[in-house]
Amino acid sequence: MNKEKNKQIKSSLLLLLASVVWGAAFVAQSVASNNVGTFTFNGIRFIIGGICLLPLLKGHQLSPVKIPPAKLRGGIICGTALFLASTFQQAGIALGASAGEAGFLTACYIVLVPIIGLIIGRKCSFLIWPAVCIALIGLYLLCIPEATAVIKLSGADTALLMCALLFSVQILCIDHYAPLMNPVSLACVQFIVSGALSFGAAIIFELLPNPALWLSALCTPKAWIAILYTGIFSCAIGYTLQAVGQRSLNPAIASLIMSLESVFSTLFGWIILHQTMTGRESVGCILIFAAVILAQVPRKR
Repeated sequence: MNKEKNKQIKSSLLLLLASVVWGAAFVAQSVASNNVGTFTFNGIRFIIGGICLLPLLKGHQLSPVKIPPAKLRGGIICGTALFLASTFQQAGIALGASAGEAGFLTACYIVLVPIIGLIIGRKCSFLIWPAVCIALIGLYLLCIPEATAVIKLSGADTALLMCALLFSVQILCIDHYAPLMNPVSLACVQFIVSGALSFGAAIIFELLPNPALWLSALCTPKAWIAILYTGIFSCAIGYTLQAVGQRSLNPAIASLIMSLESVFSTLFGWIILHQTMTGRESVGCILIFAAVILAQVPRKR
């Protein structure tokens, strides 16, 4: 019993560390948004994440060329979903969303995942519905600067809400394909696919229109610090910690711990970037986080 308890504690600490890494990544993304284009940034960091996982494939006697086509398809689907979700996330940050706001709006995927699951035939707790109502109130306070008769979301808020929806799809794709293939190979293929799609879009929308500006943006040290952090720590290390940590924990508890990335994103945004939030926005964040917690309460069988 003690061994099992110790294993759960270690797994919880691994997931907590992953949430810290992901929370700090929002700060790195905010810094990168001032220097590098969305597609270029995502393309480089995902390729770096995939390359960092290649040595782990050898430890499992795997290689990219030996992954069966049926399983490779799962990585391609997950990678495409990750490409779309990360594009909207980085675009929202580039449009002016703070690290804390981006973290909390992205965390809404934890509420959306069970709702989408219900649509496709998966049962969920009745607590999901009050969680959705609380999240909507929080989103209103966070995204609408002041109480007005006309509700108008900013471009950054709209992009981040689309990001949350697409991350919900990506998480459900991972949930489907993870039992069918090695998690390390799935993550590696996912990163390489997402990076390749981002690079393709970067060539069309960011490189070709102005090659000189594109090259000069990549020559800034701040850009590479953000790229290397998100590529090595957020992608390679963060997702590896998640894969290892979730082995010994109930999925609801694991999701709750990982949702703390939204709290750490606000904390790091305040400490490193000196970003602040109004009282109205802070209340909105608290309500969204409360909805995230409520959505993860395990239901009785």
